[in-house]
Amino acid sequence: MAIPSAWRARLRLPVLSAPMFLISGPDLVVGACNAGVVGTFPALNQRSTEGYRDWLDEIHDRLGPDAAPYGVNLVVHRSNPRLEADLAVTIDRKVPLVITSLGLNRELIDAVHGYGGRVFHDVTTLRFAAKAAEAGVDGLIAVAYGAGGHAGLISPFAALHEIRAIFSGTLVLGGAISTGRQIAAATLMGADMAYMGTRFMATAESLAVPRQREMILEARAADIVYTPAVSGIPGNFLRASLAAAGRDPDDLTPPDKLNFGTTDARAWRDLWAAGQGVGAIDDMPPVAALVETLRSDYAEAFASAQAARFA
Repeated sequence: MAIPSAWRARLRLPVLSAPMFLISGPDLVVGACNAGVVGTFPALNQRSTEGYRDWLDEIHDRLGPDAAPYGVNLVVHRSNPRLEADLAVTIDRKVPLVITSLGLNRELIDAVHGYGGRVFHDVTTLRFAAKAAEAGVDGLIAVAYGAGGHAGLISPFAALHEIRAIFSGTLVLGGAISTGRQIAAATLMGADMAYMGTRFMATAESLAVPRQREMILEARAADIVYTPAVSGIPGNFLRASLAAAGRDPDDLTPPDKLNFGTTDARAWRDLWAAGQGVGAIDDMPPVAALVETLRSDYAEAFASAQAARFA
């Protein structure tokens, strides 16, 4: 396995709680890390660089001595006017993990490596995976079919096999992973860690609003729509949220310009991302309780696999 050696003793599960726009805040990150999984959040969830710095300081002060590492997501796309300022704060605070998305920036990678941090990069296609591997990232996050928000259309089986052939770093798999058994399956398929977003959205500590929580509990895989209509890039969203906002869930017309929430987050406040794994979610526990359930399910999966194997 290619999980960083410095992380191993601090992880209770090979899980990375994904940075969810307008959902992941200090409570969710701290809850995840103190429970033994990697917690992350988008820098843009704080609407200013000064607020982002305050969140980093708050998270640092609330983490236990044996907490898992935490990380931040930085949007590299040119539409993000805060990238330079947020990166400077990230470097100053020596954030252990930086997850980059919507573009590669070699100077950013070098800067994070300069203080001993790690860079993981979100990829939705094999072409993007190859470019990121060549750029020198430490980890690749394969956001495969069925993942919430911006996601690819490639099967996780194909993604893991082909990415592992060209990349020896940490390989993280995302896409409809909601249970401990699915975490176990991801690792058996060749992933080092599982990337879980929607399942952690459905926790007491998330910033999801009440109706958003209700929709997640009500939804099944058939209620997820893959559409470019929200940001301009195809992603998975709750059909009910599109309809409630007066949008046609079956209209695949993208907006006039890309909208990643870097300059205007209003669309994302009402149009809610979620993955096809919603059908396995029927409660909103505290993060610590969720991690315990996932650990039990994960261990049971491996015990069952051992008992059932043919060899």
